[in-house]
Amino acid sequence: MDKFFSQKYCDRCGQSLQAGRVMSMFNRDCLCLDCKEKEMKDKDYKLAQKAEREAIKKGDFNFPGIRK
Repeated sequence: MDKFFSQKYCDRCGQSLQAGRVMSMFNRDCLCLDCKEKEMKDKDYKLAQKAEREAIKKGDFNFPGIRK
């Protein structure tokens, strides 16, 4: 099973992922919903969304994000 589905804590803040999880748009971090909300306010969020969409159009379904 992929680590994303089995890990118990957010890669950013360490909070439990029991309430939900989502992948970061910037890298491969697994985020709690609070951290995702904060990430969505980042000035580069729309750029990250666009980059992911373009990668998917090219067949890259494992896009690593725009930040390391």
